Amino acid sequence: MLGDKGQKLILGVDLGGTKIAAALATTQGEIVARGRRPTPAQAGPDAVINSVCATINEVLSAKELRPSRLSGIGIAAAGVIDSANGKVIFSPNLPAWHEVPLREAIEQRFGIPAYLGNDANLAALGEWRFGVEKKVANLIYITVSTGIGGGIIADGKLYTGACGAAGEIGHMTIDVNGPRCRCGNIGCWETLASGTALAREAVKRITEGARTSIIELVGGDVSKIDAKIVGLAAKQGDELAQELVSRLGYYFGVGLANLVNIFNPELILVGGGVAKIGALLLQPAIKIVKERAFSTSANAVEIKPATLGDDSGILGAVAFVLEHSS
Repeated sequence: MLGDKGQKLILGVDLGGTKIAAALATTQGEIVARGRRPTPAQAGPDAVINSVCATINEVLSAKELRPSRLSGIGIAAAGVIDSANGKVIFSPNLPAWHEVPLREAIEQRFGIPAYLGNDANLAALGEWRFGVEKKVANLIYITVSTGIGGGIIADGKLYTGACGAAGEIGHMTIDVNGPRCRCGNIGCWETLASGTALAREAVKRITEGARTSIIELVGGDVSKIDAKIVGLAAKQGDELAQELVSRLGYYFGVGLANLVNIFNPELILVGGGVAKIGALLLQPAIKIVKERAFSTSANAVEIKPATLGDDSGILGAVAFVLEHSS
């Protein structure tokens, strides 16, 4: 019970460019209280940190808890994260964030240990610890939304690489002559298989004169076309939308085949907003994996939707605390 003073409770925070979500959870990943507020990203690091603290206080107040009742606070944030030193080196969603000592700020405010990690890495950890029914030793979590991010569990441990930057799978080159990525490279996976890519191709085809119900769904305003709209049109049977989603599935499958060959995972979990398109996206992707990856590795992997939904980041932050405190 929550009232049991011997029970460890953990607070997880998912810090995004548009929202701050926090949750109080047990060591089994059961969420018992939540808090949420918009991210004042344009106001700079201090304003965002204050909002993170306010969100944490909101969750604690809901259960009338003092910070001392927590075994730790975990924070999942997008971008290049120095977990060892608790700093956000750079975040594409948080302007003016350069080597911000977020962990230290949270620890000073609440007086308990805090832990900071990359959101996609921690989402992989959360899925592995709380979402997967049977334990697997090798897992890759992929989030497909505006971009593509990922986290890797190798031999039962979160793989972060030499300096904590591993898992940037969205930036492997798929097409050396492809579109320029926001990272500056050419033909990254996320330029061809993300929600941004899906919307871009839909707008391109519509401006070239393609007939589609997509334009009706946005009231004639092409600026409102996004991956969710294209996915909806595809599910309603629109031919162009289905063609575009199938094309996205092709490029998604090419990237998956690379990951299958390199890491030989038992399980690949696909999350993020674009993953909600479902089988229309995953079926063509899985077909490409079977065609392109080595058969031994392709036959060993299961590719399916992630299980924790929008809570993967929060529960990943909770799992990150458990990794350090157990």
